[in-house]
Amino acid sequence: MLNINEIKELIQLIDQSSIDEFTYESAGATVSLKKNNHSNNTVASLPVSYEQQAEIASKATKPVVEEEQPVKAEEAEAVVSEVAYDYEIVSPMVGTFYSKPSPESDVYVTVGSKVNADTVVCIVEAMKLFNEIEAEAAGEIVEVLVQDGELVEYGQPLFRVKK
Repeated sequence: MLNINEIKELIQLIDQSSIDEFTYESAGATVSLKKNNHSNNTVASLPVSYEQQAEIASKATKPVVEEEQPVKAEEAEAVVSEVAYDYEIVSPMVGTFYSKPSPESDVYVTVGSKVNADTVVCIVEAMKLFNEIEAEAAGEIVEVLVQDGELVEYGQPLFRVKK
């Protein structure tokens, strides 16, 4: 199996080349790298520890800088109310975000939901393990920052809470 430094080197080589997708198999392990066509991000998918996943993700992604758009006076109040929060619930790991316990179930929380510190707000699935994420603060959900089924990174904000 490749070590983390070899994986990092592969990511850099693929990122700098014109190759869009690469797969390497050895000793029962598979490394698949695929570029995101909208930017020069490279994604690695293989069985590694959470710490290695977070490190790979932080090295493989480049920040996207969005241009600020002018805000009209009538929209200014809405913008201010959207960012009024006291606490962010963040992902404790790299994985897939799920807003409900099963496809047939209702979502755990929506904007306006009241939560306690021990309220389960979502699931983050990593390597076939479904981890329930608790609010860790009491208050009201004022913003949901990710979509169901979206890949999330370690430390990425998932919800905003007004205490």
